[in-house]
Order: sequence, then C-alpha cells, then structure tokens
Amino acid sequence: MGNNKLKLWLPLIFSIVMIGGMFLGYKMKEKMPVTARFFSTERKGTVQEVLDLISKRYVDPIKTDTLADAAIEEMLNHLDPHSVFIPSSDLQEVNEDLAGKFEGIGIEFNIFSDTINVLTVLKGGPSENAGLQAGDKFLKIDDSAVTGDSINANTVKQLLRGLRGSKVRVTLLRGKERKELTITRGIIPLYSLDAGYIIAPATGYIRLNKFSETTYEEFMEAMQKLKEAGVQKLILDLRGNGGGILQESVEIADEFLDGNKLIVYTQGSHIKKQEFRARREGIFEKGKLIVLVDEGSASASEVLTGALQDWDRAEVIGRRTFGKGLVQEQYNLNDGSALRLTIARYYTPLGRSIQKPYDKGIESYNEELYDRYHNGGMMNADSNKMATGQAYHTPDGKLVYGGGGITPDVFVAMDTTGISNKVARLYTKNTIANFVYRYYVDHIDHFKLFANPADFEKGFDINSTVWDTFTAFALQDSIKINTLSAADKQFIAQRLKSLFARQQWRNEGFYEVNNVNDPMVMKALEALGE
Repeated sequence: MGNNKLKLWLPLIFSIVMIGGMFLGYKMKEKMPVTARFFSTERKGTVQEVLDLISKRYVDPIKTDTLADAAIEEMLNHLDPHSVFIPSSDLQEVNEDLAGKFEGIGIEFNIFSDTINVLTVLKGGPSENAGLQAGDKFLKIDDSAVTGDSINANTVKQLLRGLRGSKVRVTLLRGKERKELTITRGIIPLYSLDAGYIIAPATGYIRLNKFSETTYEEFMEAMQKLKEAGVQKLILDLRGNGGGILQESVEIADEFLDGNKLIVYTQGSHIKKQEFRARREGIFEKGKLIVLVDEGSASASEVLTGALQDWDRAEVIGRRTFGKGLVQEQYNLNDGSALRLTIARYYTPLGRSIQKPYDKGIESYNEELYDRYHNGGMMNADSNKMATGQAYHTPDGKLVYGGGGITPDVFVAMDTTGISNKVARLYTKNTIANFVYRYYVDHIDHFKLFANPADFEKGFDINSTVWDTFTAFALQDSIKINTLSAADKQFIAQRLKSLFARQQWRNEGFYEVNNVNDPMVMKALEALGE
C-alpha cells in the first residue's frame, strides 16, 4: 500500500530535485571566471575527430548532433549525478523556471477527451483581460485547429507562448456558444510561494516550492503581511522544494539570523572558499520558527534548513532531506545548449556536507529513496538516521549529522494510510483531477459564493451528493469505489475538497484547506503550542 504512494510521487520528486537543484550555483557566476569557449582548443579533440569522420564517411545518413549530445551525456555519467547537459530545445523552459516568469497568456490548461480545457485563468493576466474563463474549450489557436488525437501539451504551449505585446487569436467553445477572442501576451509569473496565511492565532504559514529569482521578493511580501497581522510564530514549509538559486536561500536565511552569522560556504578543487553571512537586521530574527522538510527537500532548501538548524534558530520537523550538497554552474555552448557542471560543494555553518554518496554510480544514487523506503527510513525515526555521517554539535549542544541529507529534530513518518491499489488507480487514470475540473465548472456559481479558502474550508463538505456524483464518474473509468475502506474514503474526500479549493484560489487555496488534516502541519502546530 505504502509502496504505491512512493511510486506515484518519486518520479515527481526526482524531477523537482534534478531541475531545481542544478540551479544552486547559478547566481555565483558573476563572481567566478567564465570561459566563453569552454571546450575550445587549438586542435580538435578525439571526440570531435570521430564525429567528423562519421559525418563524412559513415555508410548511412545520420544526425551527428544527436550523437554529440549522447557523447556528452555519457561523459557526464562518469561524473556526479547533478552535472547535466541541457539541449537547446529544453533550455528556454529551464531558464524560465529559474527566472520565475515567462511570456504567454496566463492560463492553466489540461487536455480532456482530445480537447484543451481552461482550468484556471491568472487573475489580472492577459487571458482574464481578454475575457477567458475556466471551462472554456479551445477549438483553434490563430489558424491552427487544436482538437483531436494529435494535440499535446507541448504543441499548445508553443502556440500560446510568444513575445510580450504580441497577439494571439483563439476560437473557444463556452457551453454551446462559439467565441473568438484576441489576447495580448504578457509577462506571466511562475510563483515560488504557494501559500502564505495565518494558520492559527499569531502563527503564520509559508510554503515555498523552489528558489527562483523572485523567491526572496515573494517571501518578504508574504512575511510583511504576516508581521502586520501580528504573527509571532512561523511554520516554513520546504517539503518537495528541490532547490534553485543559492543567493535566494541565503537572503531568506538572513531574515532569520542575527549578527554576522555564517549561513553557508562553498568550496571546490578549482573554486576558492566563499562564505555567505548574515549582514542585516532580519524581519523575523525573534519568534518561534518551525521548518518542515521531507525527502523531496533538496539543494537550496537544505542550505536554508541547515543554517537554521546549525544555529539552533529553528526546530526541523519531518523526514530526512534528499541530500544534495553540490553546486552547479551553467556554461552556455555555441549551439544554444548548456552544460550545468558541478564546481563546488556547499557546507553548513558547522562544516557539514549534506551530499549523499554517489560512488556506486548514478543508477544506485537515483534508487536511494527506494532503498530508504524499504529500509524503514521513511517510517521509523531510528532508521531515519541510517545514512548519516559525521556527528556535529550545535551551540546549544544538539547533535546533528553530515552526509545523506539533513536529519530532522522531530521525525514524522510518511503517511501511507490513504493509498490502496484502488486509490492509486484513481491517480494513474487521472480520475480525481478530471472529476474536480468538470464538477467545478458545472457548479461554478456555487463555488463563487465562498469569499476565501478559510470560508470554503468551514462551509463546504463532500456530502452524499458530491460523493455519489464522483462514484458514478469513477465507474466510467472502470473503478468501483463503493467498497473503499473508511480511511480511503476520508483520504479521497479531503483531496477532492483541497483540489476544489485549488480550482478557485490556486495553490493558496489548496494548502490552506489541505493543511487542516496534514499530519506534519499538525505536528508543527503542536510544537508551537497551538
């Protein structure tokens, strides 16, 4: 039962960690020498000679660019797991995520029954200004028909995205009415902050999903509002945060640490030691602080968590973090691709290296979370310390460890009670997400009666009418849920309610509703005396 949950979430965890974590040293490039012609030499190397011979002499036509990419990736496989080659076709999207913005029309969409459906419309964005609504179905984008088996998400993104100020014509179906709208593209934010709200009296909650160029700014805006509302205690949720820009996590750490305290330092064979220290009065240097982490918290998340734990500034609750303590630098290549090369390790204020071992190869490294699960590391507090390395003591005498991630002060086991094989099928077939969207669109006037997520959490229930409708919907996917256990039903009902809130208020709504029954959040509130 628990293994199903791990299989569902582990690919997502690795995607977040590999994409987000490789950005850790991105902002260090201004302080380090960068060679424009990174692979340039006066004479051709062996690899280039082989590629030239294949191009000129090989018996069959072949794309040497593909061979070159494969050769580079094979070279990197002999280094560390986080040195990666980024093809030119992927670089723009990767950099957009790092920048925290892109140029487009500002919608979330999904493809149901071979048709593009608008899930949500960004408030104040280009699409809302043009009149798009949740539930609209795309028929054409400019002159391209976008219905049928051949349509896919990547094609849709390419058609909708474009330079700020450019226009795109869309033909929509709203109910039974056909509409034609012109949308002027603009800058669309990719938010780092999922939620920031008062979760209990004088207690704030902030959840960060990554560290991009806008993360510190988003964090400070949320913290300022919470401080003005009288918040004296804070829960900082970094679960599933795969990392990002080092400097952003340093800036946030500075808001919690006083004096000239060391936050992190980096060092490599070709990179001199560089220290990052607190340098100003922070917005929350006093007041009780809880940091939530799990096996998906990596890289810059571990930098922030490690600094706060080493200085006894925060109590860390959750499960051992991913264990990525390597710093990457980006080198842009002549063909528009890029290399993210590991150039240094980072160390917490006590000198801890958080990087887990990778001497047994990348495949073994990638399977470490599976091994941790099967060895009890996600279920048992004692087993949670199995992969830890050297011991250190904080100023208050607390025992902490290096190697294999950051071990929390308070362990919370992975919740496996809600995932059975039948529930897993509801996810793999996308039944839950499809139902939430369709039910929301059909009852949108009712959902609009709720002013905010707090009112919705108190006033909306998954009653028998909603449940019966969902039961009939699931049956269309050949899933009979009338025999589910009470635990399964409770899990699904809570997830449906949280996803309905997300339809209305995006991630802020989801977490505000979901946190009411989140075991780790409940543990944090308990530690804060709530």
